[in-house]
Amino acid sequence: MSSKNHRDEKNFNQAALDYHKAEPKGKIEVIPSKPHSSQRDLSLAYSPGVAVPCMEIHDKPETVYDYTGKGNLVAVISNGTAVLGLGDIGAEASKPVMEGKGLLFKIFADINVFDIEIDEKDPDKFIDIVKGIAPTFGGINLEDIKAPEAFYIEQRLKEELDIPLMHDDQHGTAIISAAALINSLKIADKKIEEVKMVVNGAGAAAIACTNLYISLGLKRENVLMCDSKGVINQRRENLTPEKLDFIAQTDIDTLEDALKGSDVFVGLSKGNVMTPAMLSSMNENPIVFALANPDPEIAYDLAIETRKDVIMATGRSDYPNQVNNVLGFPYIFRGALDVQAKTINEEMKLAAVHAIADLANEPVPEAVILAYNLQNLQFGREYFIPKPFDNRLITKVSCAVAKAAVESGVARKTITNFDEYENSLLDRMGRDEKLVRMMQNRAKANPKRITLGNAEEYNVLKAAQILYEEGIAYPSLLGSKKYIKEQMERFGISLDVPIIDPSDEDQKENRKKYRETLWKLRQRKGMNEYKAKRFVRQRDYFGPLMLKHGDTDGLIVGFSKNYASTLRPVLEVIEKDKGVDKIAAMMMILSEKKPIFFADTSINKNPTAEDLVNIAKMAELTVKSFAIEPRIAMLGFENFAAISETSKKVAKAVSILHEKYPKMIVDGEIQPDFAMDSEHLSDYPFSKLGNTPANTFIFPNLESANLSYKILRGMKLAQVIGPVLMGLKQPVHVLQMRSSVDEIVNLATIAVLDAQRREFKEKK
Repeated sequence: MSSKNHRDEKNFNQAALDYHKAEPKGKIEVIPSKPHSSQRDLSLAYSPGVAVPCMEIHDKPETVYDYTGKGNLVAVISNGTAVLGLGDIGAEASKPVMEGKGLLFKIFADINVFDIEIDEKDPDKFIDIVKGIAPTFGGINLEDIKAPEAFYIEQRLKEELDIPLMHDDQHGTAIISAAALINSLKIADKKIEEVKMVVNGAGAAAIACTNLYISLGLKRENVLMCDSKGVINQRRENLTPEKLDFIAQTDIDTLEDALKGSDVFVGLSKGNVMTPAMLSSMNENPIVFALANPDPEIAYDLAIETRKDVIMATGRSDYPNQVNNVLGFPYIFRGALDVQAKTINEEMKLAAVHAIADLANEPVPEAVILAYNLQNLQFGREYFIPKPFDNRLITKVSCAVAKAAVESGVARKTITNFDEYENSLLDRMGRDEKLVRMMQNRAKANPKRITLGNAEEYNVLKAAQILYEEGIAYPSLLGSKKYIKEQMERFGISLDVPIIDPSDEDQKENRKKYRETLWKLRQRKGMNEYKAKRFVRQRDYFGPLMLKHGDTDGLIVGFSKNYASTLRPVLEVIEKDKGVDKIAAMMMILSEKKPIFFADTSINKNPTAEDLVNIAKMAELTVKSFAIEPRIAMLGFENFAAISETSKKVAKAVSILHEKYPKMIVDGEIQPDFAMDSEHLSDYPFSKLGNTPANTFIFPNLESANLSYKILRGMKLAQVIGPVLMGLKQPVHVLQMRSSVDEIVNLATIAVLDAQRREFKEKK
């Protein structure tokens, strides 16, 4: 090992120790899920109130799922006899791994976990202990138990318990690799019933994987399984019962000979056992799953260098196609728990396999691409397994598993509406996902033409691709046609949408039409016909003029220029809406708890009381367009005191709002933390906000609003969408400089909704 590699490993090892040692100790914790601040709360939580649900459960045992957390609680149980690549390190030493498993259950599927390390190697005693604690849990995940005991323990517990149970080392790897096998065979253009497979390793995972492949159509006679002594054939003696099922009638004894003329290699053994010569001896388009960790059976780079046609997966995250159990177990248990399944059966496992395989064939969300710092990701040799941070897994896999449990008769609870169930799964992962999903679904129902400025930029091009492929909008690209096409080729973006080049010959008639319009609009404001002719060749003017003439339904601009300079041409061309004196801008802040809205964040530096009234009214209308009831707090640094000049201004605005719009839920001046807290609000019973926190905040000046949302954006505490321009007659929205792809997609989605609302208003 080089000194650099040694130093890197030493640094990583220390970082790992520091990570686990940091306060609070451990990786999971227990937190209260019910109110507990008053004596009454405590009397309900414990004595005497707790006796009531106890007796309900005593009389009707099935109600344990109604009155306790059992239905969302899984035990991660191990005796530490086969931990990761560490072997038999004992129960106590395995605890960091089991805590880590608990962390994954929680962050990927919102499942609560207790990790339980049992210091017992005797299989029957281990089984008795697990059976004894099983009533606590809705499901059990067995982990890191060595073979062959793992087979016996799982089989007995599945027979004797009536809750979902799975040994993830066996079935997790089997499910994910089976999904990978389906897709890699598609790429190789081979049929599963015809391929010859070599499995290196004969432990719990290898046996489970091969059995699952057989259930998918692989022929048992086409499998050669190898253990540390070579091929398992008719000459071998003293084989375990599990290995007996894979005795091959062959004279082949070695891995090297077994691989000759084979189609698929599945390695669940140890690193570097496959040589380039062995790989070269395989058939065309060889499928290689080198799943040993941390070192694969053959290094990824070496395999690619040896065979350009190799289709490869590993167990490592630093190479394409990671067979990672986290793609399966959180969502399998999620689906099983949600229907109160009595077991995890073959039908449920196969449903998970096909859901994972199908997902890799779908377009990849931008959030996933960004999370892995990639330019693009599409189905093929370098992507045939979904990425772990693909948030679609919870809906695709959990729904498939739950449905299979119901259809196979092992569910105690039936789901009748899977659309509602899918929404409930997304709700578990945060309210922001729900609102964005709702907006995009509304946009897809009636997509509009949205023109994107600065279209030569990668983020804008990628956003256009998503808008087009997802059916959210009909995008058009505004900019230099030649440069945009060059950039599309450079980034590998194929997109059949209009490219609008203001200087191109095909825009000659539009330039003439737009020039006349611009001159008429600005001839008494210092613009002559020559300037108008020159300006219409600039996209800053061309885009708004397209919108003015109805040649597009919405406009998104501003990616690479500051806000003020981008907004100026828009305001010179697009009129204010009826009754609007000054336009304003609003940011949508999507936190895990609920969406909130900030105004004015970008336009009015020091609004008057009358300006604040108009901003509040525009904000109310905009928030309502998202199907959210606006509860508006007019912010100040005093609570209903009106001592400072700023507070007096806000108080005056509130007075006008109360007089002119008595049904509007608005009050102030109030500090933001008070406006967001029910208990604080209860101190002001006279307030129109009542005890329900505000969700829309009108700031007294631009600086406070702008700085507030930028702090949240910079800290990445919430997803920020906007600025949403309010008060214009047509949908125009100006991006923040260097907006992310998601920010562009979200703002374009809002532009579609804006256009839909105006169309509906006109028809009405």
